[in-house]
Amino acid sequence: MKSISVSIKTVRQSMRMDGSYHNADINIYDNILQSHSTHCLDFYCSNIYTTGRGRRVYTRPERGVPFLSNSDMMAQNPLMSCNFMSRKYGYDESSVLKGGMILTGRVGAIGQTAFVPKYWERYKMMGSDNIIRIVVKEEFKNGLIYAYLASKYGNLSFWKHATGGVQPFITDKMVADLPIPNFPESFQQEVDDLIQESTRLREEAADALQQAIQQVEDIIPYPSKKNVGCVSSRTILSSHNRRFEANYYISEGHDIEKYIYKNFKWKPLGQVCEDISRPDIFKRFYVQNGIVFLGGADIFLASPDSKKQLSKTKTTNISSLAIKENTILIPRSGTIGNVAWAHAGHAQKLASEHVIRLQPNDILRGGYIYAFLSSSIGKALIQKHIFGSVIQHIEPPHLKLIPIPVIEDSIIDNIHKLVIEYSKKVGKAIENERQAISMIEQEIESWTK
Repeated sequence: MKSISVSIKTVRQSMRMDGSYHNADINIYDNILQSHSTHCLDFYCSNIYTTGRGRRVYTRPERGVPFLSNSDMMAQNPLMSCNFMSRKYGYDESSVLKGGMILTGRVGAIGQTAFVPKYWERYKMMGSDNIIRIVVKEEFKNGLIYAYLASKYGNLSFWKHATGGVQPFITDKMVADLPIPNFPESFQQEVDDLIQESTRLREEAADALQQAIQQVEDIIPYPSKKNVGCVSSRTILSSHNRRFEANYYISEGHDIEKYIYKNFKWKPLGQVCEDISRPDIFKRFYVQNGIVFLGGADIFLASPDSKKQLSKTKTTNISSLAIKENTILIPRSGTIGNVAWAHAGHAQKLASEHVIRLQPNDILRGGYIYAFLSSSIGKALIQKHIFGSVIQHIEPPHLKLIPIPVIEDSIIDNIHKLVIEYSKKVGKAIENERQAISMIEQEIESWTK
């Protein structure tokens, strides 16, 4: 347990009585940061604000605009899991996120920081009132400021100012008071260029993936959902595991499945993959300096990462937990139906037993399979096999049954190339961003020597 002595003068100046503020880890570097900082964050910004909590009216995607939460803003593809706000009853122009904004969590996800790419504006993405918006003036480098706030020093600074007992929070005024260190002009330009290039690559990657998914959805129409229907006892008895749930027989996934059977040549997913599996449950040995261990939600982050690390020596099943590039990842519980493509940002990391791995073979191209499963069609087919009441699940034997349409080779090749382009650009974007943040951290560390 660490402790520190604080004078009454310091307490009066800060107007804070909580020990977490005065005994924060950032205090080790605080004097150094202050001595290298001429201005606080508000000097570099035209605005730092949160929106009021307005009326939330969620609807279907075709009737609304994306509404991002703290977790959505950190995702590689926010459209995959976010809610959609009604254009008619819930749209708020002041909540729309603009390209170049820096976002950080106000409650719960304190210290999580994201840089808004320009293409989000196409979708008129709105952010919740739990997101603090940081708008940097045009004459200053928003990429540099983002890299600092996303670094470990920026993260520690956010947490130093956090307050509250049960639910920690931080205000926009607290964020405005964060010191921003002075860096040499050439250094600032180099870091900013890396972040801007990373943002450009992410936008191009998102466009490539959207093109791939759109080609899939153009080829296979999305049947309308039926709410009622009749199912014979013979159908139930002959179903996989003798399924009895209504959504298995009467759902969008069921209608799509019938459509594929009738109109396409197809192969079950189990035949176009070398392996569809997940590791068994195991004893976890968490350490400070081990191998990054991703959970089911972490695989969808813009930069897949986790504070959890497993021991390299005590974890006996590392080979089965390790993520291989160009593998398709699907959570077996939680956000079932969302699909991730393992790129360079996932490589050399581990994923839990709650992540199902699909390794495509040479029968169909892996990129095509991923684009198909990532589409609204693939999502409905995956969700058809959900089972469980309180906590819903899906398992590898269910995924093996999903029909994959066999279409023209030229179209499959084109979709695959688009997904590989997406994968390479995301991997490079993550590399650039990590390099920029690492440069910031190394520069600050050099001041301590």
